[in-house]
Amino acid sequence: MLEKELAFFNKMYDAVRVVDPVRKQVLQSRGCTIIDTDEICYKYWKSQKICDNCISVRAYQGNKSYMKLEQSFDSIMLVIALPIENTTSPVVLELLKNATDSMMIGSGDYNDGQTMHNIISELNDMAMKDSLTSLYNHRYIKERLPVDIIKSSLEGCQISIILFDIDNLKQINDKFGHLVGDQVLQQVGQVLRSCIRGECDWSARYGGDEFLICLNNTDNNEAYKVSEQVREQIEKICISTGTRDACLSASFGVQTMKDTKLTSDDMIRLADYKMYNAKNKGKNCIVNNIDKENEVPL
Repeated sequence: MLEKELAFFNKMYDAVRVVDPVRKQVLQSRGCTIIDTDEICYKYWKSQKICDNCISVRAYQGNKSYMKLEQSFDSIMLVIALPIENTTSPVVLELLKNATDSMMIGSGDYNDGQTMHNIISELNDMAMKDSLTSLYNHRYIKERLPVDIIKSSLEGCQISIILFDIDNLKQINDKFGHLVGDQVLQQVGQVLRSCIRGECDWSARYGGDEFLICLNNTDNNEAYKVSEQVREQIEKICISTGTRDACLSASFGVQTMKDTKLTSDDMIRLADYKMYNAKNKGKNCIVNNIDKENEVPL
């Protein structure tokens, strides 16, 4: 039984946890039964927010084990996440071992642990951040959006996403070169960071010239207002190329989960459909509602 196995694992590791990686809950084993607790998994790290680089949700999605280094205020932990099969809900076993005094990389002053803390932060950023814009990347969307959707559903809150595409980036790349195109993407990243609530919302580069914004506890009208703010700020971007300025516009699709439960794929597909409606309307606009939305193929 898992309960006996956990007692054995505790002899080899500093901490052993069973977690639901999607709902971010610590679970308890009683014989063959896994039950919920009120404990949130990321509170272990004295953190008030979900870990950016959550390997437990990755272990569950990929159905294989993953390892990473994680840090709290005074220690560095090696975390191993192992998916547990044949359960009715997502269950992952986390094995944690203190590596503060035993883990070293290269040279440096390890007395204060600052070098290792910096390395861990950089490694997590490399895994979850887009190097050009410093926004989150596509992997982060796949791992974080389902979590936020479930959290919103459990709390009875609305959640909205905005998917938008830069209307004329290909022409800018063709006329002025990819360095100018990269500057465009970087400035769009700056716009997104300035337009969202950093404590509860997040933004990511979906791929190429497409971006996604996740707005927690936000209805469709408020999401539209955020879209309009972003659209106006992007419209103001003009990059000087020496001969003429490269100016921008973008087309937006807004999708909100209110009464009907939607998966992350559903949300993105509906937002994408609306974004292309905005393109067909002449670009540089926002579509947040469409007729016969239930008939959009999911």
